[in-house]
Amino acid sequence: MEKQKTIGSTVSISGTGLHSGKKVTLTFKPAPSNYGYKFKRIDIQGHPVIKADIDNVTYTPRGTNIEQNGIQIQTIEHSLAAIIGLGIDNILIEINDSETPIMDGSSEQFVKALLKAGIIEQEAEKKYLEIDKNIIYKNPDKNIEIIAIPNDEFKLSVMIDYKTEVLGTQNASLNRIKDFEKEIAPSRTFAFLHELEKLLDNNLIKGGNLNNAIIFVDKSITHKKLEQLAKVFNRPKVEVPEKGILNNLKLKFPNEPARHKLLDLLGDIALLGNPIKAHIIANRPGHYSNIQFAKLIRQYIIKVKKRGNVPIFNPNIPPLYDINKIRKILPHRPPFLLIDKILEMSNKHVIGLKNVTMNENFFIGHFPDEPVMPGVLQIEAMAQTGGVLALSFVPDPENYTTYFLKIDDVRFRQKVIPGDTLIFRLDMLSPIRRGICQMKGIAYVGNKIVMEAELLAQIRKIKK
Repeated sequence: MEKQKTIGSTVSISGTGLHSGKKVTLTFKPAPSNYGYKFKRIDIQGHPVIKADIDNVTYTPRGTNIEQNGIQIQTIEHSLAAIIGLGIDNILIEINDSETPIMDGSSEQFVKALLKAGIIEQEAEKKYLEIDKNIIYKNPDKNIEIIAIPNDEFKLSVMIDYKTEVLGTQNASLNRIKDFEKEIAPSRTFAFLHELEKLLDNNLIKGGNLNNAIIFVDKSITHKKLEQLAKVFNRPKVEVPEKGILNNLKLKFPNEPARHKLLDLLGDIALLGNPIKAHIIANRPGHYSNIQFAKLIRQYIIKVKKRGNVPIFNPNIPPLYDINKIRKILPHRPPFLLIDKILEMSNKHVIGLKNVTMNENFFIGHFPDEPVMPGVLQIEAMAQTGGVLALSFVPDPENYTTYFLKIDDVRFRQKVIPGDTLIFRLDMLSPIRRGICQMKGIAYVGNKIVMEAELLAQIRKIKK
C-alpha cells in the first residue's frame, strides 16, 4: 500500500514576486494526512487559509492565481509543480504577500528547499484520481489540444510549436514522476521579446530579470531597444546572439522551453488535489487551457462518483479469468457456480460478471410467468466474486474456500431478469487478518445499481 507523504520539517525560501516586484518569504510546513495543499497569508489579520484547488482559480493570463473569500495567491504553478513532482500529498505553505517568489523561473529552488526539509511517509493510504475513458480539451483557434488517456501510472508528454524559426518545434516527456527533480524542475520560464515589451510597457513584470526567464527574439531589434532593456534589467549590456536569446543565456536543456511547459502543466493539474493515473499528452498547453482541461477531469470524476463508479464492460476485451479458471479457484459447481467471468482484480478490489439467462434452474419455479433472479442468489454470486479476490491471497486457492460470517446493509434496488448482464464490484474494507475478509459489494445492470451489501467471510482450508 502506497502511503501519503508530507515534509519532515519547516523550511523557508525567499525571493521576488515576478509581477509585483515585492520581496516575499514562502515557508513550507508539514501537514497531517488528507490535508492536501493549502496556502496561508500570514501578512493578513487572522491568517486566512486558501485551498490550492481548481475551483479557486480566478486568473491565468500571466500565471495561475487562486482566490478564496477575497484573498489571493498569485503565480503558484512553480511551487505546486515542485510539491507534486516530489510526490508530496500534504503541505501548508505560509506566505507573507500575495505572490510566490519567481526565483530563477523554474521549480529547482523549491525542490531543493523541500528536499532539505525531508520527505516522510504518513499512515494514510495515498489517493489517486483514476479515469476509465479519454478526457479531451481542444481549442482549435489556438491549436491547443490536451488529452488524458487511462493508464496504470502517471505520464506527461508535451509538444510546442509557435511557428517561429528561433524556437521551432519541441517535445518533452516525463515517464516517471521520480525523474521530475533532475529532468524537469530546472527548466526556466520563457517568453518572446514582443510579449516582454508589452509587459514592460504596462509595468506588469516588476520582478523580472534576465536570470529568471529565457527571452526569445523572434523579430529584429534596434540598438536603442537593447539599451532600454539593459536599463530595465540593470545590466551593463544586453545582446542578441545568433540563436536569438537575449544576453547569451545558456539553455540547461536543448528543449528547455518544452520542459518548462510540462512543468507548468504539472503545477496546474496539481490543483485537482490528488495525483492522477493517466498519460496526459498536450499540444501547446498554457495556463488557461491547463485549468480548463483539469476542470474537465474534475467534472468527469464527479460524474463517475454520482453514478456509483459503474464498471465499464467491454465484451471485446478478454476476461482476467474465464469460467475454466474460476472453476480452478472456487469449489462451487453448477447449478451453484453463479459467476461467468472475472473482469478485473487488484489486491483491493475485484469485478466479476454473470450473464443471466432464461435457462437458469431457479427460473423454473421463481415466478415462471414473470421471472426474477432471487435476491439470495444475487448475494451468493456477489460473494463468489469476492471469494476469488479473497482466495488470491493464498498460494493454493484450490485447497481453500470462504464461508459467510455476516451480511449487512443489504439493499435490492432493481429487478434482475433474464437477458441482464449482472456486474459485481467488491472493494476491501480492511486488510485480511486471521483469515477474516470484509468487503463492500455493489451489483450493476448497465449503469443502474440493482443490489448492494457488506459481506464478512472467513477463509478456511478444505478438509480432505
